[in-house]
Amino acid sequence: MCAAGVEELEAEQAHLVFARRCLEKMRDAVRSLEAHGGDPVSTEFLKAELFRRAQALLDDPETPLFFGRIDRTAGEQFYLGRRHVRDDKGDPVVIDWRAEVSRAFYRASAADPMGLGLRRRFGFSHGAMTSLEDEHLDRGEAHDPSQSGILTAEIERPRVGPMRDIVATIQPDQDDLVRADLSQTICIQGAPGTGKTAVGLHRAAYLLYAHREQLKRSGVLVVGPNRSFLGYIGALLPALGELDVEQVAVQDVVRGISIRTVDDPDVIRLKGDERMAEVVRRAVYAGVTLPREDLMVSAFGRRWRVPRHDLLELLDRERRLKTPYAVARSRLATLVAEVVRRRVEAGGGAPDDHAVARLARTPDVKGWVDAHWPPVTTKGVVTRLLTDPRVMAECGADLLTEPEQQALLRDAPPPTPGAMRWSVADAFLVDEVAGLLDRAPTFGHVVVDEAQDLSAMQCRALARRCPSGSATILGDLAQATAEGALADWTRTLELLGQPGGRTVPLTRGYRVPAEVLDFANRLLPSLGVDVAPATSLRDAPGSLRRRHTDRTAPAIASAVIELLELPGSVGVIASEAGMGAVRKALRHADIDVDVVEHGMQARVTLVPVTLCKGLEFDHVVVVEPAQIVGTHARGLNWLYVALTRAVTTLTVVHAEPLPAELSDEPNPPQRPA
Repeated sequence: MCAAGVEELEAEQAHLVFARRCLEKMRDAVRSLEAHGGDPVSTEFLKAELFRRAQALLDDPETPLFFGRIDRTAGEQFYLGRRHVRDDKGDPVVIDWRAEVSRAFYRASAADPMGLGLRRRFGFSHGAMTSLEDEHLDRGEAHDPSQSGILTAEIERPRVGPMRDIVATIQPDQDDLVRADLSQTICIQGAPGTGKTAVGLHRAAYLLYAHREQLKRSGVLVVGPNRSFLGYIGALLPALGELDVEQVAVQDVVRGISIRTVDDPDVIRLKGDERMAEVVRRAVYAGVTLPREDLMVSAFGRRWRVPRHDLLELLDRERRLKTPYAVARSRLATLVAEVVRRRVEAGGGAPDDHAVARLARTPDVKGWVDAHWPPVTTKGVVTRLLTDPRVMAECGADLLTEPEQQALLRDAPPPTPGAMRWSVADAFLVDEVAGLLDRAPTFGHVVVDEAQDLSAMQCRALARRCPSGSATILGDLAQATAEGALADWTRTLELLGQPGGRTVPLTRGYRVPAEVLDFANRLLPSLGVDVAPATSLRDAPGSLRRRHTDRTAPAIASAVIELLELPGSVGVIASEAGMGAVRKALRHADIDVDVVEHGMQARVTLVPVTLCKGLEFDHVVVVEPAQIVGTHARGLNWLYVALTRAVTTLTVVHAEPLPAELSDEPNPPQRPA
């Protein structure tokens, strides 16, 4: 690795100026186009599309247009950036990081130079080029990421606000996952700081580039654990030029349900259990009955008999084919009418298709269908199941114990059908009904983050939206905290309909300092999961600070004030029970603070521990670890999550003794069982 001279740096700066000029010309060319559709609607659509294209070509002066360069031994030279830029002749000035030619930038090594003579990385500050580093791969020069000052500076660059892309720092193991084929489902078991979320989102961006037309038609869905998390990651894909991606929190996957209540933990676990799929199926089909007699139909001037055995065969066929309930209901009327048509034809008549369609809508046929395959609604099925003891007993027989059935039943039915108060777990029961009634909306690729927290019923809901077998599943079993969480990748993949998915562990951390990870890893033996402890690329002595105090509030304020002397964001994480006291302490010290539910634009963000998953801050203050453990279900897991949110420093402030797993005392006080 060698640093270049001033002349070379000036030449590269000149290329950056040239690239920005070319990008502006590309944008001007788009803006000069006139939209002429065949009609007013088409014209407006074209105008909107041209506007979007122009917006995608906006040049952000704070973001460098390219971050690397590769020189091939064959003589070709390419600059790599976040978007493709061409000159007036159409020749590439900057190559998109997702292009095949860029693969060598991320994967070439001294052992396998992949045809490269030189790999160059550029250092930037606020969009201005400041430095460059070279690796002469044709001479056997290739360095570990920890040896690169530019890579380390980019990884450690202070962050305030939403998540940033990692296109300049993608490592070979990450690139292998980012560029995995669309047909594959990949499950990434990623320890804290390994970049699993970034890898998943960059894989989505890569697939949208490599399979543009296919995924433009079928769509890409990103599912996160909560809305705060989506606010954190939501700008990353648009920053990479990908605007047409649907991003939802897991509780919003099911549309049309207003969440107005929270279940007890035991009920959450029960409603998320896989057994509920069969309970719900029985509830949907509870009204289906077998005919006991022939059907008489008035048509074409006389009465026609449809034998009972023909009717039984029709019903049996729809059940055997597993036709969606609503589809089967609409087909049955037509099928009965077709039986009548055959009998008419046998008697010399010749009714056409329009006559058969009219027959299917007659009271005789519609009445028979309503009696034996009655209309149902998604919410109506679940409402009856959860409020009618008789329906619950019939549908839960031999699946749920009597105490379980009683736990699921509401104390009183809603006064009106529309007054049912739904929980998140209820929403996925409703979605199970919807999946039985009709075909769910589907996507060409689905990314699911924090998937270790999915219940069986949530997995089934996502499987219905991903029939293509293309998904990216991200998570960490050590961070499983949700009630009813499967926390088992094999079972999760099976329920997602992807039993052949590839599970890949990521254990090398690039962001969380080694001292902080080693401290958090003390909790792993007590979490009841079989995962390898994370290791860190970065040694940062002094990154872990523990403050035992008799006065928590002043200590929290003092710690934050000290951290504000350093660059970057500060996250203060506490249990829900401690949030009020922490907020009061920060306000008393005149510290400007955002609460994570309302955004993360201030330098200091106050985060309840249950919303910290997936977030990162330059500096983290964790308040009263013992309180987090003692007041939350799976408290040790939540504490593990909180301790691993820091990129630069972690400060632990506590008056109560630390949990035994974190204590340095030879005989620390034990937590009550």
